[in-house]
Amino acid sequence: MQTSETVLTTEPVSVYSLPGTCFFDLAPAAGGEPYRIFLSIPAEKPPAGGWPLLVMTDGNATFPFAAASLVTQAPYPTGTNVGWGVIAAIGYPTDEPYDALRRSWDLGPPPVKSYPPFVEGGPPVVIGGTGKLADFIESELIPRIAEIVTLDPRRRSLFGHSFGGLFTLYALFERPGLFANWIAASPTIYWENSEILNNEAQRQPIPGNAAFLHLSAGEYEGDELAPFQYRNEDAAVRLEKRKAERTILLAQEMAERLSSTEDGLRTEFELYAGQTHMSVLAAAVNRAVSIAFAVGGVPDK
Repeated sequence: MQTSETVLTTEPVSVYSLPGTCFFDLAPAAGGEPYRIFLSIPAEKPPAGGWPLLVMTDGNATFPFAAASLVTQAPYPTGTNVGWGVIAAIGYPTDEPYDALRRSWDLGPPPVKSYPPFVEGGPPVVIGGTGKLADFIESELIPRIAEIVTLDPRRRSLFGHSFGGLFTLYALFERPGLFANWIAASPTIYWENSEILNNEAQRQPIPGNAAFLHLSAGEYEGDELAPFQYRNEDAAVRLEKRKAERTILLAQEMAERLSSTEDGLRTEFELYAGQTHMSVLAAAVNRAVSIAFAVGGVPDK
């Protein structure tokens, strides 16, 4: 009996990339290390009012999901309710999905605090730079994208996951006019004894009396681990950590509190079945795309 074998070459024929995507490095005008901006721009002519814009944190990790989600849905708006738009994901000049040290500073809200290094002998971990990142987005990133492509200033969305979700909440409470849609997936509301709740209590009113906040978490970010996680040696420690973080409960409570306000902030909480803190990323990014580029505005569930 004859069998056939697939012969693989040792070198790739060419580098694969998604059409319509690129990246460039952009350093803050005030100084500091550059950000890597991952960009997806539709090939079509922009509508009269300009393209909607989705800005994302942790761009190295989130951009591939977002770009793939958009290009597979936008061509079929009657079946997906997703149209075309611009994605600008803020990442770092690295091939790794995350830059733990830089994201800690960028996404961790004030006050400025220092923590032990991630690895022995490494630099200390410092948080508190969210205001500077918000400045960069508002004064440098969005204007730079607007030089490249026509944007609709009324249809801007911000997405963040985990620490990025915490940054999204901070930006909403401090600069509510910067985006129309705020998508915070698995936000670390518990961080620093839930310091973000003080920002919530003192939040600025919604300009124009209209905004949307989507909060979410994975099913296994509460009092239960995913079934496979109970087989791990660290199951007991991991479970206690999840119970202390209370990711689901705190996000649900925030959504309920903010839904009762009268300044035009519409809120929603979504639980993703079968997902852990990390596996939820794909589902959460897909939801962000469906919100940011919804045909006719944010869809009702």
